[in-house]
Amino acid sequence: MLNSNNPRQYVERFLSLLQEFSKHLVRVKSIHAQIITNSIPEDQFLATKLVRTYCDLGHVDDARHVFDQFTQPKTILCNAIVGGYVRNERYKETLELFTMMGSRNLEIDSYTCNFVLRACTGLLDYEVGREVMLRAAEKGFESNMFVGSSIINFLVKFGRINEARRVFDAMSEKDVVCWNSMIGGYVQACHFNEAFGLFFDMHRWGSRPSPVTMACLIQACIETRNLILGKCVHGYALVLGMGDDVLVLTTLVDMYSKMGYVELAKWVFVSMPTRNLVSWNAMIAGFVQNGSVREAVHLFHRLVSSGGGFDSATMVSLLQGCVQIADLDGGKILHGCTYRKGFNSNIALSTSILDLYLKCGALKHAFIVFDSIQNRNVITWTAMLGGLAQNGHAEDALDLFSQMQEEGVAANYVTLVSLIHSCTHLGSLKKGRSIHAHFIRRAFAFDAVNMTALIDMYAKCGKINSAERVFGGGSISRDVILWNSMITGYGIHGHGHQAVGVYRKMLEKGIKPNQTTFVALLTACSHSGLVEEGISLFQRMERDHSIRPTEKHYACFVDLLSRAGRLEEAGALVKQMPFEPGSAVLEALLSGCRTHKNVDLGIQTADKLLHLDSRNPGVYVVLSNIYAEARRWDAVDHIRGLMRTRGLKKTPGYSSIEVGNQVYTFFARDYCHSKWADVYQFLETLRLEVEASGYVPDTSCILRDVEEPMKVKLLWGHSERLAIAFGLLSTPAGSLIRITKNLRVCTDCHVVTKYISKVAKREIIVRDANRFHHFLDGKCSCNDYW
Repeated sequence: MLNSNNPRQYVERFLSLLQEFSKHLVRVKSIHAQIITNSIPEDQFLATKLVRTYCDLGHVDDARHVFDQFTQPKTILCNAIVGGYVRNERYKETLELFTMMGSRNLEIDSYTCNFVLRACTGLLDYEVGREVMLRAAEKGFESNMFVGSSIINFLVKFGRINEARRVFDAMSEKDVVCWNSMIGGYVQACHFNEAFGLFFDMHRWGSRPSPVTMACLIQACIETRNLILGKCVHGYALVLGMGDDVLVLTTLVDMYSKMGYVELAKWVFVSMPTRNLVSWNAMIAGFVQNGSVREAVHLFHRLVSSGGGFDSATMVSLLQGCVQIADLDGGKILHGCTYRKGFNSNIALSTSILDLYLKCGALKHAFIVFDSIQNRNVITWTAMLGGLAQNGHAEDALDLFSQMQEEGVAANYVTLVSLIHSCTHLGSLKKGRSIHAHFIRRAFAFDAVNMTALIDMYAKCGKINSAERVFGGGSISRDVILWNSMITGYGIHGHGHQAVGVYRKMLEKGIKPNQTTFVALLTACSHSGLVEEGISLFQRMERDHSIRPTEKHYACFVDLLSRAGRLEEAGALVKQMPFEPGSAVLEALLSGCRTHKNVDLGIQTADKLLHLDSRNPGVYVVLSNIYAEARRWDAVDHIRGLMRTRGLKKTPGYSSIEVGNQVYTFFARDYCHSKWADVYQFLETLRLEVEASGYVPDTSCILRDVEEPMKVKLLWGHSERLAIAFGLLSTPAGSLIRITKNLRVCTDCHVVTKYISKVAKREIIVRDANRFHHFLDGKCSCNDYW
């Protein structure tokens, strides 16, 4: 029985009860009520225990209520609430409380500094962190092991690794936590040699490594992809008796998985005597990373059936697996699981679900998920923008970027690269330049990735000179991707000699070409009519560079010969290939057959193509056109009937033009545009002008069995003519007109555009499916070779 005259007995009894029921919130609140009832809430030692217990239960506000009852709290009580805030990741309140302690002249100690530094690290608040470091130095806490470790972690977070090392060296005593902080800091800063050097120093000092030490070293091996060293660390961990440590073994599972040795990872995982959820997640992620998605799903079923739970990290890995194998249904099931488990507020998981729907083309579901995400971050926005662009909705991606800016979310490097690709797809030069300006304003470093994207954008928007300037800014780069992008840019503009010149400059600088280099070179030679140069490059691939030609190279070579009318050589090459020709090779030969009106070879080639892929509408269209040009209308009807029977549709041709800050798209015989009447009226005026200048319609381009007047009318309804007419109506006299077409421009449209450029006194740039055409004063840059 407690003596009411002895308050100390009450305090000790309540301390014992709080210890006994520390995991039960209801009991803790009941004990708290009894403390108040017995009029002893002013005992700061008891209040400290109560504050810690509430914080451990996650009820920090209740803990703060206890703390606020004291006008002059002792340091131990202050540390209890400060530490509670840190453990619950409420870093902002931690700093506010630290400021309040200073304003009340409350005493701080090494524990206070330790907690507040951890909060500054979490908030990335460098200024307050430096202030805490100064306060710690004034009171002589800097050499304290606990404070020293926190200072090291803080400095490492801000990239001040050398300063962190000076703090470490100044510490008179170092425990394993101090060593781990510095070794871990070196690993985070990618100073891997220094990390291992310090580990050897630790050994010489006689300090025994902990599992955290070994995990840091294994992480260094992962980052350097040094399997041999990783195995050595694995062996030393076993020597230290850590063969059953969950942290070490889980990190080893991660290491072997990321290095592609998934069977070794599986062996480590199976041998683990105990596993936590992180271990299961590491193995599931390892299977997904190595393409073993079915095994990952099977392991997940084992986890669940064994009574184990799962978390958002488990779901993220499995969703990535569904993306790999395009398993939309499986992804939907996982989405349902996350919803039922209440994970829908996790932004990383929501972004993974969004990525799944985008990669599987389920845009409706993607928009629902995107709209439901609260506090969307730059990663979420970037995933949505990139997904829209990949699904052919580049204009929607640019519109969404405007919304992102309105909501105050700053674009990052990946966002801007994704947007450059959208501008490239649309042929939107103005918006592409705007994104380029974003890179400069945000002071992002220019590297091979973004420079390649910019070169590609400028080249495909018709500004090859701008592409050259970007390339010139990084010409000292030894990254072959950058060089390949410039060769490709020259190729699509028909500048074959310049493309070959870049290749020769590569060789002079000792940069080794790769497979993509030769695809770009052969394409450039094909578009420029450099047949002999292309043949020479194809022969040099394997002879000089040990690059064995792939199907892509053969397709480019066949295209080179076919465009030049050397169909017999192209056909012989197809027969001599070291492997069976695929669709790309046969499509190149078929295109040449149509261009040069070789009906028999075209029919044979189309027959082979249809055996490979009977669902490709493009093959039927080209074959139908070959028959039409030969005036075999019965065969044309048969082919078109086959398409209807098999539910196949020809890809509709369209042309786009950017006027102001908007991209306008026109389809053939388009009457949907708001100014269609003005466009057609202007086209009629234009037709009379070009005919007066000598233009004669080539109705052979109209592959339909109709009368001549109707063929002429159909020609003047082609999408590129509508876009050109709109451009002439909507832009100042003398200004440049840029058109982007999704298909190859027809022969008559090519001819008439030369006449239009002369009578309208405009430069007109047309980018079709194959290349660029620069029309000026009645001439085209392709010299009628395309």
